[in-house]
Amino acid sequence: MAPWKLPVIVAAIAVPIVVGFWLGGGGVGVAVGALAVVVIVVVAVRQKPLGPIGAPPQSDAPHRVLLVVTEAVEAPAAVQRIAAAAKLGEGDADGDEVLVLAPARIGFLDRWASDVEGSRQDAQKNLVVTVAALAKAGIAAEARVGDEDIVQATEDQLQSFVADEVVLVSGRPDEEDEKAAGELSSRLRAKFHHLPLDGG
Repeated sequence: MAPWKLPVIVAAIAVPIVVGFWLGGGGVGVAVGALAVVVIVVVAVRQKPLGPIGAPPQSDAPHRVLLVVTEAVEAPAAVQRIAAAAKLGEGDADGDEVLVLAPARIGFLDRWASDVEGSRQDAQKNLVVTVAALAKAGIAAEARVGDEDIVQATEDQLQSFVADEVVLVSGRPDEEDEKAAGELSSRLRAKFHHLPLDGG
């Protein structure tokens, strides 16, 4: 944190409380103080730790690739781009371990209604299509449905599947995918590739 930020934060907390006591007396001052505490707690809870993601890849381990797909990958040209980016099928192809991860993209209304089943089914369909397309190209892969947040889903999966390469495959241009790609690029210990396929 920059040195000037701490005094500004303290002032932003203290000044409204002091003004509340001064203008409205004890009741208003206490109410403003309680509101400040609630705001601090909400902001603290929403903060994400921004440390490195994943363990350092092992040099003697097999070539492991985590393929994160936000949409189904079906076109042979798209599969070839993925294989080229992750160097799949080069050298000992049987030594490649591929895990396809599809975040369950939950819509706003579904989230409020706690209806996540449809989103999980959509993610599973994306996985089935993608794994089948990879199999046609001679690439065996396992599949998992993950958290709706791309970065969180990737971080969760890398705890049990230590990959030396992570490939994020986006279908159409998407601001959320771009933001996730930027964060993954800066935080991943593994090599990272972002492949926007633009539906192709």
